Amino acid sequence: MINENLFIGKTIRLAAPREGDAAVMQKWYEDAAFMRCLDTDVARLRTVDDMKEKLENALKSKNDFHFQIRLLETDELVGFIVLDGVEWTNGCCMLGIGIGPREYRGIGYGSEAIRLVLQYAFTELNLHRVGLNFISYNDRAQRVYERAGFRYEGTVREFVHRDGGFYDLVFMGILQKEWLALQKGNGEPAAGR
Repeated sequence: MINENLFIGKTIRLAAPREGDAAVMQKWYEDAAFMRCLDTDVARLRTVDDMKEKLENALKSKNDFHFQIRLLETDELVGFIVLDGVEWTNGCCMLGIGIGPREYRGIGYGSEAIRLVLQYAFTELNLHRVGLNFISYNDRAQRVYERAGFRYEGTVREFVHRDGGFYDLVFMGILQKEWLALQKGNGEPAAGR
């Protein structure tokens, strides 16, 4: 059966970047909490031009699939999700996600976007594995990933330096067969570390 709602969930949809998105996204990079959970790199303020260039580069790549997360009711841009660095020979990639406005974090939009992008990765792109990583202090992300079926794969100890402390970088992944089992109700979401 053909899935007619490949990019549409119950409350959000995945969409291509459009004019005006860079200005919205630039504001997210003024929020230290957003930046410090998104990336292991140094927090850096971005200009609208920086964000335009980032979006343009994402769309040019044949190995990256970048989606904007938009609310169904209002079409408001609330985040992004990306399948990054697809290795076609190995059938794998890394997932990255960010929910920009604070008021939209922790209410399920990220979880729904992950469900949609995993469906896309495993049924449309026919990938074998999707991996991700997060900084150990991001407990919310870990819970979301575990509920989506990702399994703990390893830790790089004290990889991230923040505010005078060192934090682990945690790796998780999900295989196509594990995702399919979850869709059929035969799989169990991943247990914690």
